[in-house]
Amino acid sequence: MADDLFKALADPTRRTILDELTEKSGQTLFEICSRLSMKHRLGISRQGVSQHLAVLEAAGLVQTRREGRYKYHDLNTAPLRQITERWPVPDPSGPEKSTP
Repeated sequence: MADDLFKALADPTRRTILDELTEKSGQTLFEICSRLSMKHRLGISRQGVSQHLAVLEAAGLVQTRREGRYKYHDLNTAPLRQITERWPVPDPSGPEKSTP
């Protein structure tokens, strides 16, 4: 799963989509496309955005839910914890360890 996560984060357009979902979670595909076009001046097709969302969903960074005929996309930051747990930052207040 970590490979999917890093692949998803590697693309700048996908990171922009995550930024938009951070600002406003629960957006439809139409809303995401509109925000990318108007706010970020990205000329990407609806199908292109849909493909990026599929990669993000496969990595677990985006969860979808249906309400009637609408599909909403929500940000899920839980997979990012895997990264921080894999490479924890040492506690700066702890005892200093010397390396040989």
